[in-house]
Amino acid sequence: MSRIGKKPVPVPASVKFAITGRTVSITGPKGTLTFEHHPLVKVTWAESEKAVVCSIDEGADRAARAQWGTTRAIIRNMIEGVTNGFAKTLEVNGVGWAPSMQGTKLKLVVGLANPIFLEIPAGLTVTVDKQLIRINGSDRQMVGEFAARVRSKRKPEPYNGKGIKYTTETIRRKQGKQFGA
Repeated sequence: MSRIGKKPVPVPASVKFAITGRTVSITGPKGTLTFEHHPLVKVTWAESEKAVVCSIDEGADRAARAQWGTTRAIIRNMIEGVTNGFAKTLEVNGVGWAPSMQGTKLKLVVGLANPIFLEIPAGLTVTVDKQLIRINGSDRQMVGEFAARVRSKRKPEPYNGKGIKYTTETIRRKQGKQFGA
């Protein structure tokens, strides 16, 4: 049994929740998000609790139970996203390395022959402050995916500590080769 799937998801007063067939639509102060849930999971609105309830049939198979908790977690993240939003902060380390904004593109100068330009997806806000890149948005998956794409352009390396890393990430440093006796 899913322990996460059983819990109802409370919906704040500032959020509008709508179910049309298998499509869940959530609107709040930070925007609107939609999600089409798995057909084995039932999503209903509990008026008495002012909450969203996810359920499956009794005796459902393993795949349905797996989707049960996942669906509930996605809906909870959508509600949190339209109320508070999500943010990731990246740090660029390296001599002469710098991020900057050019219109709707993020420009990364990270020690390669040419700068790297990344198109910012709709729904995300990216700000650059010296060596920090801050990514904000209401969709948790989109924020995390774009942050991972930025980080993948120059992952941090363990010898000099150069690269693009999350501010919460700790890089395990390695000792370089020793010369002479």
